Amino acid sequence: MIKLFTIMAAIVLLAGSAFADSCVDCHNEISPNIVTDWKLSKHFENEISCSACHGEEHQSADDVDKVSLPTAATCADCHDTQFDQFSKGKHALAWTALKAMPTTHQAPAPLIDGMKGCGGCHKIGLKSDEEVARLKAEGSTFGHASCDACHTRHTFSVKEAQQPQACQTCHMGFDHPQWEMYSSSKHGVRYLLKQNGTLPESTPAPTCQTCHMVDGDHEVRTPWGFLAVRLPLPEDPVWKADQITILQALGVLDPEGNPTDRLDMVKAADVARLTQESFDAERKKLTDVCSDCHSDNFVAAEMSKGDDVIREVDHLLAEAIRIIAALYVDGVIPKPESYVSAFPDLLTFHDAPTLIEQTLFEMHLKHRMRAFQGTFHANPDYALWYGWSEMIRDLAEIKEMAENLRAKHSSK
Repeated sequence: MIKLFTIMAAIVLLAGSAFADSCVDCHNEISPNIVTDWKLSKHFENEISCSACHGEEHQSADDVDKVSLPTAATCADCHDTQFDQFSKGKHALAWTALKAMPTTHQAPAPLIDGMKGCGGCHKIGLKSDEEVARLKAEGSTFGHASCDACHTRHTFSVKEAQQPQACQTCHMGFDHPQWEMYSSSKHGVRYLLKQNGTLPESTPAPTCQTCHMVDGDHEVRTPWGFLAVRLPLPEDPVWKADQITILQALGVLDPEGNPTDRLDMVKAADVARLTQESFDAERKKLTDVCSDCHSDNFVAAEMSKGDDVIREVDHLLAEAIRIIAALYVDGVIPKPESYVSAFPDLLTFHDAPTLIEQTLFEMHLKHRMRAFQGTFHANPDYALWYGWSEMIRDLAEIKEMAENLRAKHSSK
């Protein structure tokens, strides 16, 4: 990598400086802040010119279509270690996960391929050359570099990407409010006070990167995955039955408990740990970090509490799923033909056709997420009031709606 970087720098010094000056002269007029960002960057310090990322075919306002727009592979020419790490992690699979969701294909194009909704964050995922070409042909020309989701262009600052705010844009909101959980937890409060100078610079205070990018490793993954389901199934028979019900509602197991084609999608998107070994490896990464500040006994107890919360919320969610599945069986509400099993499809999101199924969608993706993620992020309010408490209320509403639907059905 060092040799390649030296060669590139030499090329720029010998042949590219005039071209870089030309870029700067023009863009100082039409987009001056881009030039300012570049001049703040390590690229500028190391005389990496615009052409290293954008090519040399674009020479004037008349040939803007010839400018090359970088992808992650462009960054890999110099940053191969980071690219290799990133390629193994869940961020690299973000676009794959987006496209795998059934609801994705029901949403307006600007929100997905146009990157004004889900696609705005999931664009960090790697895409094939064919996919990039298709997106560009359809007008989604920008946002394919992946690395610039955290190292924003054209500064591409490592220091910026190391701050917890770099994660804030994507890791917040409806189904994954990690920023809100972290920033209002004691961990986050200490770090933000450290940032503003209230606490000394030497104060131990973890960022998102401290726990999830240990030693700067760009391979980002968590033990329980995004949906808090895993294999092998728990030994606890009640929890095992509840997790099977949830897996059936996710469409990865059929009514008999056999794997479906959707399990391949889950594997491809790496949203769950599917072996004990992979779960244990990710859990150890986290516990080793926690042990830098806490005793081993404390860490083990806290992790166990997180697992216990998942077990408890799974029981609530599984009961709600079974109530709605029974409505299908009894003909009280129709089961959409697109559903892959006899269970409500948790991946339909807001496209669920009835209010009772919409309530289940929120129970699963909004409130269950808050309960288990709030626990692991050490935020009591998110774990209890925004998570567990809301799930109790969801279940009560689902029971009452089911009773009313059955009464209405029987009176026909």
